[in-house]
Amino acid sequence: MSALADAFASRPGAVADDGIISHYGEPMREQRRLADGSAAVLLGDRTVIEVAGEDRLTWLDSITSQALTGLRPGESTELLILDPQGRVEHAAGVLEDGASVWLIADSGDVDALATWLTRMVFRSRVTVRVRDDLALVGAFAGGAAESAVTAAALAPNGTPLVWADPWNAVQIGGHQYSVIDEHPAEGYRWRIAILDAEASVPALEDIAAAGVLAAEALRVAAWRPRWAAEVDERSLPHESDWIRSAVHLNKGCYRGQETVAKVHNLGHPPRRLAALQLDGSADVLPAAGAPVFAGEDEVGAITSVARHHEDGPIALAILSRRAPTGDLVVRADGVDIAAAQQVIVPADAGATADVPRLTRLSRRPEGQDPRRAQG
Repeated sequence: MSALADAFASRPGAVADDGIISHYGEPMREQRRLADGSAAVLLGDRTVIEVAGEDRLTWLDSITSQALTGLRPGESTELLILDPQGRVEHAAGVLEDGASVWLIADSGDVDALATWLTRMVFRSRVTVRVRDDLALVGAFAGGAAESAVTAAALAPNGTPLVWADPWNAVQIGGHQYSVIDEHPAEGYRWRIAILDAEASVPALEDIAAAGVLAAEALRVAAWRPRWAAEVDERSLPHESDWIRSAVHLNKGCYRGQETVAKVHNLGHPPRRLAALQLDGSADVLPAAGAPVFAGEDEVGAITSVARHHEDGPIALAILSRRAPTGDLVVRADGVDIAAAQQVIVPADAGATADVPRLTRLSRRPEGQDPRRAQG
């Protein structure tokens, strides 16, 4: 365990599993403190990859879903790496500091992501390195915790390494499928600082600590997708509304772009993300993977679940596009849990292009010149 991890784990009430601190005995209180900016959380479930070299931005731009060539020092964004069929393979937060691009990825994906990036280097002037010597601490903007983690963050090239999650607004080149007056992500001003894992950080000693359960509950409430939870072998970025922050629809060619464009402009994603408000009377919290039913028909599965300090038990679920939009049932441990559904991605998402409808030649009046029929 690193010095920083040990400092967080040694706080009273810490409950940890394999170096990841779930909570400090008061998950609801920890959520409130995290949300109001007075607490920070050690993110032991995420890892940093450093991409250095003068071609780093143009190279990443050419192989990922995000437009990166104009990224300036201190700016943050997010990228996806898709397979040739447009399915999500990897995801990462992106921070540029003028000399390196810092990628923040879920730890379960970091080795595969780094391996794939290394294979794609070819003759580009870049290096790819997993930075196990670094740690990540999260906090929400606007409070003492953000100030403390920013002061503690590394700044090897003069820019503090603090990633600003772009999920709180539709990014340039992105598109939001959710149709809602006030998106819950608008207040989700999440920051992640990159720190030396072995350094003593006195600036954090006076800041309250929260566990990853608190961070996850606030993420689920903001409808924010994550590789470790919402991605499987079939995932398209459209299904979880990920185009709003991680895909630039007007950039140059990259792997999977054709599918992204086709689904966005001409079709509909086969599945859709929904938010569920779960009935808490049974005191059973379903696990990720629990099936979701509409009547007797299984229509999807839970991807993320949490107990929220205001909303109670909540979840995200990937459903069939044809699943009804009304109330559903989640089955867990032999118990049927009523679930009120909030549609995130509508069934008619996609097909946004205004495609001109040409007169079908087979229906033109007899003897009419088809060239005249079309103008």
